[in-house]
Amino acid sequence: AGQVWAAKYVTDPTTGKVYSAPEWGGTLTFAVKSLGKAVDPYVFIGAHAIVSQLVNEKLGMLDWALDRDLYPFSGGYLTPDWALRGGLAESWEQLDPLTYVFNIRKGVQWHNKAPMNGRELTAKDVEYSFQRYLGRWDFADAGPGVYVGDFGALPWESIQATDKYTLEVKLKEPNLRALGLILDWYHALVFPPEVIEEYGDISDWRNLVGTGPYELTDWVEGSSFEFTKNPNYWAYDEKYPENRLPYIDKLEGLVIKEVATRLAGLRSGKIDYVGHAGSTQLFEVNQALSLQRTNPELRLYPWSQRSDNSAGINITKPPFDDIRVRHALQMALDLETMNDSYFKGLGDTIPRGIVGRKFPEFMTPFEEWSEELKGYYTYDPEGAKKLLAEAGYPNGFKTSYMHFDRYSVSWPEFMAAYWREIGIEVDIETPARAEFTAKKNARDWELVSASSGIEADPMWQMTIFYSGKSSAQGSAVVDAQYDAAYEAAFAATALEEQRRLIRQMDMRAIEQHWFIWGPTAPQFNVVQPWVMGYDGEGILGGGTNLTIFKYLWIDTAMK
Repeated sequence: AGQVWAAKYVTDPTTGKVYSAPEWGGTLTFAVKSLGKAVDPYVFIGAHAIVSQLVNEKLGMLDWALDRDLYPFSGGYLTPDWALRGGLAESWEQLDPLTYVFNIRKGVQWHNKAPMNGRELTAKDVEYSFQRYLGRWDFADAGPGVYVGDFGALPWESIQATDKYTLEVKLKEPNLRALGLILDWYHALVFPPEVIEEYGDISDWRNLVGTGPYELTDWVEGSSFEFTKNPNYWAYDEKYPENRLPYIDKLEGLVIKEVATRLAGLRSGKIDYVGHAGSTQLFEVNQALSLQRTNPELRLYPWSQRSDNSAGINITKPPFDDIRVRHALQMALDLETMNDSYFKGLGDTIPRGIVGRKFPEFMTPFEEWSEELKGYYTYDPEGAKKLLAEAGYPNGFKTSYMHFDRYSVSWPEFMAAYWREIGIEVDIETPARAEFTAKKNARDWELVSASSGIEADPMWQMTIFYSGKSSAQGSAVVDAQYDAAYEAAFAATALEEQRRLIRQMDMRAIEQHWFIWGPTAPQFNVVQPWVMGYDGEGILGGGTNLTIFKYLWIDTAMK
């Protein structure tokens, strides 16, 4: 009996969970909320996260064999350096503070599709792709995803293939984030030079060629897309090293905007996966609990990477330029009661700043805040009314809240009900996505949906309130003290100094009350019981999530 067990089941070394043994073949159908306009992030930065990441690869990736207690694999942020492993770069070394050498993996083939026709990947291909993205060499412009604070802001000196399998990168000055950005920056995918030279870009999905586990074989605009297994993929499963990847023959992506339709697909078995890959995770606790009741066979995985229930404040506009008003907004919210009734007690209400609690070296925990500061983040409606009166608003005021349509409008309505109790009337508007982004970046708002307490690379998160050219967070803060700390942290060459400056910036945002803290709450990824090798993971690196599918397999007998 033991031999039969050993032949038919495997124990996941990272979680201890048991699955039916890996098998090859089958189809996995997943839902996405929308599909981008192109497959080339040089042309349009929104599409690669859905499509190109399964076809094109980076120099590094998140190590799939990491113990899940060490790294949660949730969210879509940049990966810390210690959690990275080789992708197209098999290994790397830092020769001096300014010089990095990447050893490109030998034997990696481009897909057997014209004009690449299966030729071997070289360091020159990586050099070409990076130079193009940064707008160097003969490329007049950088890609739209290059902006200050990230990959494009690194102090680049040179990027050069010194031989067929060696890429050398030189910086003008040291940078603590350089290695992680080069290996795993969101858009640092390697694209085929011959395709770029023949067509100018890869606006047409039919021209997409890569080295990844899948080829893009169909795309119906606004409806669906399909990937077919690359039979010559180079990688093996880190958990089960004898197994060549990928396992699943075909991936079918369905564009389904309505939550109800996605839930119906799960209940009928027509959809195998709904979750972070495709931005279709369940945001409503009630939806998840209902699904659990009606379909107990489905596997639901709660996770949280940040608070999406916070609110940004435009401190450049009265009355929000008065910190007493900002304090009052926070003190009016009974977060404990709100959590119990809205999130069924599953949220986390302990206040924090920009940085999440999984990065303790970069933030100051709530219990260490001053008693005065703690008071501003504690439910006290009478104290809130007193502060409004002191600020000159004894009868309150009227304002507007711009809501992000990705989330339920019922949460800001809940906050507005509490604010009404202290005399603040809030008009909630939910503009279309493009209008929301345009108004946010133009600072044409008073209160706005915002995220905080983010469990991700802290230095990257600091761009939120940096008033220079940043990642288009659209914050309405211009603060010389914060900006100076940010610039010093970005230029820091010692990690402890960078940590100190990030703690300082994080506390500055808390003390100045630049946003209203709202609790973190679980989101839910959902899979059918026949999807094997999956334990709720959401990412495999910076901005890449569909790539987890190359490690999953289908129990065809169960399906």
